Amino acid sequence: MKKNDPYGPNAPLVDMTVFPSWIVFEDDNLLILNKPGWLVCHPSKDGSLSSLVGAVRIYTNLDKLHLVARLDRETSGLVIFAKRPSVARKFQMAIQERKVGKEYLAILEGALEKGIEVNQSIAHRPNGLVKIKNHVSDDRRAKSAVTTFEPILNNKDYTLARVLPETGRKHQIRVHAEWLGHSVVGDKIYGSDESLYIEFIEQGWTDRLDQNLAMKRQALHCHKYHFHFADSTVTFEAPLAEDMDLFCQDNLREDFSLFI
Repeated sequence: MKKNDPYGPNAPLVDMTVFPSWIVFEDDNLLILNKPGWLVCHPSKDGSLSSLVGAVRIYTNLDKLHLVARLDRETSGLVIFAKRPSVARKFQMAIQERKVGKEYLAILEGALEKGIEVNQSIAHRPNGLVKIKNHVSDDRRAKSAVTTFEPILNNKDYTLARVLPETGRKHQIRVHAEWLGHSVVGDKIYGSDESLYIEFIEQGWTDRLDQNLAMKRQALHCHKYHFHFADSTVTFEAPLAEDMDLFCQDNLREDFSLFI
């Protein structure tokens, strides 16, 4: 049996006895989860327990599930599943029509002293070591992207920030954080050395990663969703992931949660 190391060379597996503790909300229409920052959303070749979708299928015993809002593997926080097609359409339409407010919490490198709106278009970077990397670009094919960063607490080394993306481009928050000069802590692609990402993919967590990254994954957490429907506003909230919580206590202040 594989060693279940979230940051090892093999895919980590979901413990279904722990899975219920991830549930933020559930009824006949929705299942809202607080995803850990080591788990992929979509099914993988490593079996049902290696992805969130696979674990949800086991938990619900439903063949058809509708993933309304997903996250990158190393981003923790809210992931929304609809149990019925009509419910999925309602929530996806709200997202498409930008009737959704999203709030992330991020730990950034350095001291971000004041709030700032970043209005910089994003495109795929055509050359470079990491093929999936995006960057800020004025290329005509670049897509508009707007992100607001609001510092909550900081010191000379780190900033806990509330991040409000107005658009939803791939890696948007991480690209804009890098452009600001305040990369997300633990970001293997948009941090100081993207070769760390290649090393992690090939070998898992290594001594060199340990020496260069303050966290084993990017310190980014989808904290809140606000869906603005015609008849009501529905809000979901996911408590901060344990690894980010401990990092803030150790590196900012123990009572940091009072300021969120």
